[in-house]
Amino acid sequence: MSRTIVALDFSTREEVLNFLKQFDEPVYVKIGMELTYACGLDIVREVKEMGHKIFLDLKLHDIPNTVKGGMKNLAALGVDIVNCHCGGGIAMMKAAREGILAGTPEGQQPAKVIGVTILTSTSKEAMNEEMGIAGEVIDTVVHYAKNAKEAGLDGVVCSVHEAKAIHEACGADFLTVTPGIRLAGNSADDQKRIATPEYANEQGCDMIVVGRSITKAENPAETYRQIEKEISNGRV
Repeated sequence: MSRTIVALDFSTREEVLNFLKQFDEPVYVKIGMELTYACGLDIVREVKEMGHKIFLDLKLHDIPNTVKGGMKNLAALGVDIVNCHCGGGIAMMKAAREGILAGTPEGQQPAKVIGVTILTSTSKEAMNEEMGIAGEVIDTVVHYAKNAKEAGLDGVVCSVHEAKAIHEACGADFLTVTPGIRLAGNSADDQKRIATPEYANEQGCDMIVVGRSITKAENPAETYRQIEKEISNGRV
């Protein structure tokens, strides 16, 4: 199974379809706010019908009942992973899981629900001074991960640098999905806590999310295969 999720950070249906035409086989993709807000949920349905697996990255964060209702409606799309913010608390995360289970059609596999810990664009200084959370980023991330596990979630979104500590705290089966991945030599762009696929593999990351390193590559399909080789080296 692919451990690399390609971030479809596009704003039009045409861009998405032209990009996916370059792949000879189904891939794991991430559809986030930019594409969803531009094209609506129909783009999710269309990409799913093409045979691709989908991480629907909408980061739900609201009162528990609202999140439950939102997740219940998203469940029918048949995506493979959805997420919510850990910052919403344990009750909200429990409601997210309940919504997915309630909305999943009979005979369909429920989507995995994962919690967003601290965004990989957030530095320690921003967390301390702007968000008012004292201490080290890794301590907050692990605390959020423990809350997510208590709420019954399948895993969390974290940076590569926190994956090992999360597995130690929450178990090897607790899914770590890590954005902020760049090939050596690529620009960090707006990310702060970044790493290469090879380093992600060394840190025990389960799945990585790669955007511009693939979507802006001269040969996206070949770059995707290169990253898959790096992230899967020594692991099955």
